[in-house]
Order: sequence, then C-alpha cells, then structure tokens
Amino acid sequence: MSSLAPGSLYYGDCLDWMQRWDDESVDLIYLDPPFNSNTDYNILYGANGGGSAQYRAFTDTWSWDEAAADRYAMFESAVGRPAHRAIVGLHYALGPSGMLAYLTYMAERLEHMHRLLKPPGSLYLHCDPTASHYLKLLLDALFGPKHFRNEITWRRSNPKSHSTVNFPNCRDTILRYSRESACTFHMVYGPHDPEYVRKAYKNRDSKGRYQLLPLLNPNDKRPNLTYEFLGVTRVWRWTRERMQAAYDAGIVVQPRPGAVPRYKKYLHESRGRTVTNDWHDIRPVLGNEEIGYPTQKPLALLERIIKASSNEGDLVLDPFCGCGTAIEAAERLGRQWAGIDISSFAIDLIREQRMRNLSIPVQGIPLDLVSAKKLAREQPFNFESWAVTRLPGFAPNTRQVADGGVDGRATLAVKPDDIDSRLALAQVKGGKHSLSALRDFIGVTDRDRAALGYFVTLDPFETGAARQAVASTGKVRVHGHEYRRMQLWSIQDYFEDRLPRMPVMMNPYTGKQLNERSLF
Repeated sequence: MSSLAPGSLYYGDCLDWMQRWDDESVDLIYLDPPFNSNTDYNILYGANGGGSAQYRAFTDTWSWDEAAADRYAMFESAVGRPAHRAIVGLHYALGPSGMLAYLTYMAERLEHMHRLLKPPGSLYLHCDPTASHYLKLLLDALFGPKHFRNEITWRRSNPKSHSTVNFPNCRDTILRYSRESACTFHMVYGPHDPEYVRKAYKNRDSKGRYQLLPLLNPNDKRPNLTYEFLGVTRVWRWTRERMQAAYDAGIVVQPRPGAVPRYKKYLHESRGRTVTNDWHDIRPVLGNEEIGYPTQKPLALLERIIKASSNEGDLVLDPFCGCGTAIEAAERLGRQWAGIDISSFAIDLIREQRMRNLSIPVQGIPLDLVSAKKLAREQPFNFESWAVTRLPGFAPNTRQVADGGVDGRATLAVKPDDIDSRLALAQVKGGKHSLSALRDFIGVTDRDRAALGYFVTLDPFETGAARQAVASTGKVRVHGHEYRRMQLWSIQDYFEDRLPRMPVMMNPYTGKQLNERSLF
C-alpha cells in the first residue's frame, strides 16, 4: 500500500489506483460514474448489449462480455466479500445483461471507496433513477443499511420529450452514505423565499423584522416543564427560568391577557431556509461556467456537497473526476483533493483549462517519450486512448479488442471538395509497426469511406516503402487546401511539437468547431 498525493490527478482506471492506497485516508468521496442519463438504457438489459463503437470518454455501452462474466464469477465464489450476496441476487433478478455488467464494474470500485474512507467520512454517488435502486442495494451491502443517509434528487433540467407514454425525467439521484454512524455533517441553509419573508416576518420593532412562534411543547407528558406563566398553565418548551429571562428581555410576549404567550424570532437570527433532499435550487451549467464537457455538473452542486460533509483541510477524492468540478470546488473551499479519470482528454481539460493557474502533477500520463514507451508496454489500452487524443478533434474508440482496425475517430468541420465524407480515422501502434499493418489500415479507411487517416506510432515510421504507401492514397482538398489522405505521425513528433497537417476538426464532445491545433 502507498499514500495518495493530495493535489494530484491520476490517469487510468480508478480501480488500479485505489487498490494501491492506504485504508482510511480520505474524508469525502464524490463520484459521478460513467453512466450517462442520455444513454439508451434498453441496451443495458440485453445480453448482447453493445452496439457500434462510441466515444469512450462519455458514452458507455455496457455489455455482457467475457470481462463481465469474469467479474461476476469472482463475486459469486468470493462469499466473504461484502458485495457477494447483492451481486448474486442481482444476477438472479437481471440475468447476464448489460446492467449486471455495469453493477459488477461498480461493485469492484465501491469496495475500495468504502475501504479508503475515514470513519467520519461520507460518500456521495451521483446517478439517475434508471440504476439508482440497484446501486443502493450495492451500497447497503457495503456500508450497511443503517449508514444510508439520504437519497437526494437534483433537478438538473426541464426537458422536452417526444415520448407519449412517459413523463420526461428532469432529475438526477445522489445517494449519500456514511462510513460510520458518527459522521461529518453540517446542515445546509439557503436564502429565504421573499414571499415567505413578507408573509411570515410581518412584525417589526427596534431590533428588526420578526415573527411570533409557539412556546408549547409537542410532548404533553413533561411534568417538569408544566407550570403557570402569565396566568396560563401549559407544557412549555422552555424551563421556567429560561422563560422568565426571555420575557424580561422582551423576547416573550403575550398578545392579550389570558392568551398563550409566544416568542419573537427575528429575521436576522434565522440561518435561512433549511435545505432538504430536494435540490431544485441549483441550476444546470450555464454561460461562462461551461467548458465543453457534456456531463459537466454545476460548481454550486459540488460546493454544497463539500461544505455539508467535510471540513477545511479534509481530503476530497473524485474517482471519476471528468472535467474537474469537484476538484475546483474543493480548491475554492480550502480542502485537499485528488482526482482520477480514465480519459486523458479530461485530465488535459482540468490542467490546461479549468485549473490552468495551478501546477498540477499528473500520475500515469506520459510527459516524455520514455514514459510514453513505458505506458505502451505496461498499459497498452490506456496508451492507445492517450495517443489518439493527442490528435486535435479525435476521441478514442469504445472497443479496444475487435475494434475493426480503428482506435479513434474525428469529424472534419468542412466536407472535402472531392469526397463525400467528413470522417477521419486513427490507428495507434504502441509496439512494433509494419508496412503490412499500414496497408491494412489504408484498407480500413477505404472500407469506411473516411476522408482522412492517421497512422500513429511511437517512433517515426520513415521507410521509403511506408512513404510510398501513403503517397498512393492521394490527397483530399478542403477549403482550397490539400491534405494527404493518409498521414504518418509519431509520439516522438508530438513531444517535439510537430502535429500532422490537418484541416479544422469538430470537438467530439460538444460538436463545436475547434480552434486550430487545439485539443479542446
């Protein structure tokens, strides 16, 4: 085991990182795992879920494949694991399906999150109503039902729907659990509704606006609080001594002789409206806060969570940190933080756009050719994803096995003059590359009618035969400029700041046109 480094980003699968870290080292965990509310959930329930290749950073198609079957077999035989009974029961209910594939994936990771939390720590899991009930079963198994704290609903939008059989869903679900019964929690208050203030606080005196509230005790079986005051005998909220002191201070008033006394509650003494588990007051990401990440959550949402369940100096972990909203919120609120994401695009976005004023160390992402070769050797799939996203406008393929010869895709901003396609493809070779592999990829670009292809290698591919194969593919014309239809490019070129010659591409995550040479 080792300690995680606060103020750092970690590139890769959060399972790989979390299993290295010490027990009870984190104060608060927030996660918004890869289960987008816009996904077509029908595919999650089918045994053959999957479909065509998609952009892995944001759109997750869970299918019952060999990896899912292996995860289930592990839980089925490991009777001592906390999630064993929940996973076996879900298998009985759901069968081998995309949903169960997702739940076994989450169970592996949630086990480590529970282990990493300190005893007063809490976990907030952001999901949606399609899977929240299954995830709640997993969390009950791991944390214990008595440590379930809240099911929070956040009204994220007011969507339109073309469905004629369902009400459109406008809410996300956030499940809150604590590690132990005694946990860090600070009640959250919001501003009062002006109309409520006008109606409730309609009295004034020299101290300000106030309302009159009851002094009666809801429990009428309290003989020690039963006494006569100002000619009225009742069971009171306060002791006789406190009542008399408040009366002498002008806080307790009797509207008329014989009436039940009441007390003044001043507006300036109110901490505000108590925030419940219905969070309808936080708007979705708008305007200047938007940074071009489809699943981005508003900063106010994460600030509320972090304020409620941590103290200054505490360590906040986001194992699926995406564009880094939780990280920015923690930084603003004086907390320590650490973030993990499997998308190198997300890590780049945090460092170079959201948190560009900080020098943030990154674990797992190559910073030079030597570390790139190490990543290619030890984690070839992570290397492929990272290498693809070094090309502006490209996003990695969902499937990394049986991917049809394609590791990444992009869309040209403008259709070429001489080919009816805006598709660009990339293939990455982290190990040995060969002329036959290049020729095969040329065949893939022809098969998929792609306008452009990029053959990416670790070291430059400089043989005469390779250059001749590339030249044979011809050129395409875009906006009066010619581009080779197939281009060779290396990670060495990347570290020496040489990009291939490319037309303007679209941002694969927002659909907006990129600035030239921009990854975003």
